[in-house]
Amino acid sequence: MFKLQPSFKDYLWGGTKLRTDFGKNCSLDKVAESWELSTHKDGLTLIDSGEYKGKTLISYIEEKGKEVLGTKCSLDKDIPILIKFIDAKDALSIQVHPDNEYALKNENDFGKTEMWYVIDAEPGAKLIYGFKEDITKEEFKNAIEQNKLEALVNEVDVKAGDVFFITPGTMHAIGKGIVIAEIQQRSNVTYRIYDFGRVGADGKTRELHIDKALDVTKLEASQNAKTEYTFNKFDGYEKANLSSCEYFNVDLLNIETKANLSCDETSFHCLTVLDGECTVKGKDSLELKKGESVFIPANSLDYTIEGKCKVILSTL
Repeated sequence: MFKLQPSFKDYLWGGTKLRTDFGKNCSLDKVAESWELSTHKDGLTLIDSGEYKGKTLISYIEEKGKEVLGTKCSLDKDIPILIKFIDAKDALSIQVHPDNEYALKNENDFGKTEMWYVIDAEPGAKLIYGFKEDITKEEFKNAIEQNKLEALVNEVDVKAGDVFFITPGTMHAIGKGIVIAEIQQRSNVTYRIYDFGRVGADGKTRELHIDKALDVTKLEASQNAKTEYTFNKFDGYEKANLSSCEYFNVDLLNIETKANLSCDETSFHCLTVLDGECTVKGKDSLELKKGESVFIPANSLDYTIEGKCKVILSTL
């Protein structure tokens, strides 16, 4: 097992919490995203401990082979998911992601199913999740062209601990004042629908992708935006399943003293520390603090997490 060094993004809506609150060593003015586990060409994660330190995660996988990913992995020598922290000081654009079929045909990339765990939310924070009511494609197009889309979106109040599962075709946007952990398909395909008239660093309005968004956006009213979950208690910790789909499985661990876990041959484990500090002990031992992530190869077998902390466990 080894620590991961993320790739950082300085999108215009980003803030500074990933640096100040999560200890990210980054010189960027705005740190909008840290790609904690990524083999996507747009942001490669590096290995930050052990004999492979300094190498990209993808080069390690190419060298070691699919066995480090596990039998559930759908790709031969690549990780099919991507894990991020996102700090939205300002609202993201209203956007949508395509499914695999559309993305592979039009973008040479995968589609994007994603899950959000809200780590922090300022008072009054909201996000957008689909439409208030059913809408026709023509009404959708007209609302975009007439700058009236905001009146049609389904706004949802947000607090720390909320979980959202976003399928391809669901129009959405993270609102300002929200920090999330995102587990998603390994994809970087986003179609911007509406961007509040903002301009980028070059002084120009950012590109929109209206035609493609019209192709893929689901037009039905959105209901039950938040995902409910419950904790099961174990000796020294409690665990809740936040999401389980064909692309990823995500558990939340609240550890009071120690969690005994096992990483079998079916999938690697990725641990992402949301709060507190811990020691991960297996064949090796690693000290982790808030904001750090560790990769545990498939079939590493038994390990323990010791300390008082909150951890996201992502597997296939």
